[in-house]
Amino acid sequence: MNATPTQHQLRLKHGNFSTLSEALDYAASGETGCNFYSGRGKLTHVLTYAGLQQQAQNLARRLNGLDLERGSRVALIADTTPDFIRFFFACQYAGLVPVPLPISLHLGGHQAYVTQLKRLLESCQASIAMAPEGFLPYLEEAATGLDLVLIGGPETFASLEETHGPLSPLESQELAYIQYTSGSTRWPRGVEVTQSAVMTNLSGIIQHGLQVQPGDRCVSWLPFYHDMGLVGFVLGPIASQLSVDYLSTRDFAMRPRQWLELMTKSRATISFSPSFGYELCVRRLGEDFNEHYDLSSWRIAGAGAETIRADSLSRFAKTLKASGFKPEAFLACYGMAECSLAISFAPLNKGLEVDRVDGDQLSNNRLAMPFFQFSTDDNQARCSKFVNCGVPLPGYEVQIRNKNGDVLDERESGVIFVRGASTMTGYFNDPVMTEEVLSPDGWLNTGDIGYWVKNSLVIIGRSKDMIIINGRNIWPQDLEFMAEQQAEVRPGDSSAFSVSSPDGHEIAIMVVQCREMDTQKREDLVQRLRSLVHKELSIPCYIELIPPRTLPRTSSGKLSRSRAKADFLTRIQWEEVTPMLSTIARSA
Repeated sequence: MNATPTQHQLRLKHGNFSTLSEALDYAASGETGCNFYSGRGKLTHVLTYAGLQQQAQNLARRLNGLDLERGSRVALIADTTPDFIRFFFACQYAGLVPVPLPISLHLGGHQAYVTQLKRLLESCQASIAMAPEGFLPYLEEAATGLDLVLIGGPETFASLEETHGPLSPLESQELAYIQYTSGSTRWPRGVEVTQSAVMTNLSGIIQHGLQVQPGDRCVSWLPFYHDMGLVGFVLGPIASQLSVDYLSTRDFAMRPRQWLELMTKSRATISFSPSFGYELCVRRLGEDFNEHYDLSSWRIAGAGAETIRADSLSRFAKTLKASGFKPEAFLACYGMAECSLAISFAPLNKGLEVDRVDGDQLSNNRLAMPFFQFSTDDNQARCSKFVNCGVPLPGYEVQIRNKNGDVLDERESGVIFVRGASTMTGYFNDPVMTEEVLSPDGWLNTGDIGYWVKNSLVIIGRSKDMIIINGRNIWPQDLEFMAEQQAEVRPGDSSAFSVSSPDGHEIAIMVVQCREMDTQKREDLVQRLRSLVHKELSIPCYIELIPPRTLPRTSSGKLSRSRAKADFLTRIQWEEVTPMLSTIARSA
């Protein structure tokens, strides 16, 4: 079995198609395709785009035999397998709307996963549902009591009778798929993405964001149910006729070295990761690793999907410099499922541009003023660092507004609003939430806070995560960064938020995963962090140490501060900690 080639004879088209099925039809006339690797680096499946087209069309004819209404939703457990891609495109050809659903990365949480799937099935009003063998029992249990026409694995659908009438693929004005946002488990929000929206976004990504060229090849371990994994590394390679090599998210988490092995083996040029992926690689490699990688072909190392941690990426570049990795390959980007995927890209071949601002000016006055190091401790400002995410893609209008809706100028921080052809039509079957974020004239409230620097977007964080103490805006990243600078704490091991104590004080809370077992050393860490936060931010902070691997994350692996807060509130004993919280508050 051989992987599909990088070099091919088909003329490169930069995503200029009206629908996803049209994009696949063109890619199918070439030799490229998808390659699936095991966690041990073995090539297990090869699916050429020609084979995908044929198999998807055959499956579409079987789905047509179910006599579903056009636009009916098809729920697909989105494991990293060829079957998911076959079913996704079978829906495109059959006039049905696929709905990727998450896999459970923690199979021990059986009931929580079943409950999550049930909410999603109800939310999208699925008519049929498919899951690979390992996940089918969860899906069947979740669908109990729901009115689905058919639930099964790939073999169940393969046994359906094939119809012989003409196919009627989804058209440009119709929905291409429904994308559930990664944090939406309790109250699901399904983003309606039209064919026109996703094809416009793909064209912008391919032509302007990545500037795809002949000889490019992709590698991805990102989950297929996440917008970056689905749009960026399933639909994107098809729309640009590139071969792509897949490693499952589970296998990456267990053996992150395999990502680097695959980049070396395939001589890939494009791969993306949230910051934690780069950090995980460095952590597993250690400082004195002996593996011999060749990352010299890696021209675009994308970073996005969560707050970009420049320090984590710098450590990755330093660790793998001898392996040919170039820091100029880092490409910061900003986007969200509500805009199909991408909103802005930093310039290519420039690496990360970090904007250093006066943290006190940002917290107190919402001004992102450049940071200057003063010579005396009395006048020393606090430095906050944010990564420049570049200019919006062509066709987007972007505004930054204050709470009154006024459009702000350069270096004034506020909420980011976006309008363009790639924005969603709304949340599926949820007009109330749609009206909250999408205005009648098409402006989308992203819920993100940022500011302009020379026509480039700088992202600070989510407005819902902001900690407000005595009228000051405190960003949770500032507290988490302080924790992660301690020897006992790793990047991604802390979560900061605020709660109201029974006596009415708003208190900053930081929950920290700690591996240290010695009681005195744990107490020293708590006192050190509390003092550091007070010194740097002049606010009180309650520190709680919890066991490793217990901070909650979203289905795409991002830290969930809202769930961390909810978990904290369920386990806190107010009668025991109220005196301590009040003491901390008064000490500020």
